[in-house]
Amino acid sequence: MEFSILALLLIIPLIGAIATLCCGGERQKAAKYVAGAFSGVTLALALYIMFLCDFGDLDMTISWIETEVLTINFALHVDGLSILMVFLTALLSLLVIVFSAAEKDRPQYFHALVLAMEVGLMGVYLASDYFLFYVMWELTLIPMYFMISWYGGPRRHYAAIKFFIYTHVASLVMLIGIFAMGFEALSMTGTMDFSFAFINTVMPFADESFQILVFALLFFGFMVKMPSVPFHTWLPDAHVEAPTGGSVLLAGVMLKMGSYGIIRVCLEALPEGAEYWQWVIIAIGLLSMVYGAYACIAQSDLKKMVAFSSISHMGMVMLGIGCLSEAGVMFAIFQMFAHGLITGVLFMVAGMAGHNFGTREIPLLGGMAGKVPIYATFMMIGWMASLGLPGLVGFWGEFPLVFAFYDFIQSEGMLWLIVFCLLNLMLTAGYYLWSMQRVLFGVETTKIDMAHVHDVSKTEGIAMAVLVGLIALFGVWPALALDYIGDYTSLLMGVF
Repeated sequence: MEFSILALLLIIPLIGAIATLCCGGERQKAAKYVAGAFSGVTLALALYIMFLCDFGDLDMTISWIETEVLTINFALHVDGLSILMVFLTALLSLLVIVFSAAEKDRPQYFHALVLAMEVGLMGVYLASDYFLFYVMWELTLIPMYFMISWYGGPRRHYAAIKFFIYTHVASLVMLIGIFAMGFEALSMTGTMDFSFAFINTVMPFADESFQILVFALLFFGFMVKMPSVPFHTWLPDAHVEAPTGGSVLLAGVMLKMGSYGIIRVCLEALPEGAEYWQWVIIAIGLLSMVYGAYACIAQSDLKKMVAFSSISHMGMVMLGIGCLSEAGVMFAIFQMFAHGLITGVLFMVAGMAGHNFGTREIPLLGGMAGKVPIYATFMMIGWMASLGLPGLVGFWGEFPLVFAFYDFIQSEGMLWLIVFCLLNLMLTAGYYLWSMQRVLFGVETTKIDMAHVHDVSKTEGIAMAVLVGLIALFGVWPALALDYIGDYTSLLMGVF
């Protein structure tokens, strides 16, 4: 098949990572410019695909392994589910490079790791072959492990190893599920073709007991990545120890791999398994949502609080998926996108507290609004967006999900479950307003040498301003994203 423009989304950052690695010695100062240029071209290409291309004409399939019974292809595909994740990956990768422009500790390695992460993430969201999907899934672990281990905080080695073990073991369980589908397809058709199109067409006709078992294997691998309670403990450690840029990529796009996998694989290929485990999915979503919000109230470290808030917000995504309705899945996907934009600002703000003020501890901060007004502005917008203020993108991620869940439990005669959603919304508003009041408007701190405190730098301001602009744009014009998602979810619900 002819070469597809989708391949450039993998090739450009890969070449950029190699070129950035070559910026050693006296050329270290050039690393950020080289990385920024390649990442900028990737973002421009993603925007071109998003707004100016017909997705159906972009598919690419190159034979990788082909025998009489086994077919593995290097196959790429983009649709309404993946295009927003592709755009988000390209955007956050560039903004992390811009935000981290002042990085002086081996900058060529840092920026090369960002671009390597971009290659893996793009591969996950573009892959349309299960073998390629798994290879790219594992590839993302390596740069993130080194980013935490090399550039993280005091307990960085512990956090990096914990991150790797949790997510790698979960992905091995997922691999068992993928091979199970391959062998089942072989027994049903005489062919083991690992393409999404083939597997996801054959598997809905497999025995219900098979679908139930394999769904559980795949779902476990994906839920650990999100992560969902009780397999969430790796995330706060990883976020607290990771550099700010690493936290932005981890929360902004890497966690979305889990929810993306549940929708792309579990729902598309195993609809009877999804219906069997529906209430388990909903229970895990409710537990993650409320537990994450409740844990936030107990945190004194800004970054750890934001980490637990990600568990809560991804719990809402899980809840929407569990509804198995068009509205539930549609706004679960939108929440994935919205959370990616918002969490970029949240972790930038939290990370800057440590860099610029010397501490992220909420009790040691206070009265910052009068000292660093630009920082305070970004913090307020990020916090308000994350708690779901109307007019910002977080509102369209949360309110319709609550509505979709309400519609589902009303039909099931279990309307009392809505209390968990209301509790989550109250807790979310509580911890965000409490932390913002303490840090920005509380008693002016005497614990920090304010003579050495500086406001947002130019590169930090540019990175956050872009995200804030998009948070406002999609907050008043959500259809800009929902138009892509709607076409996909309409087709997906036909499986059920």
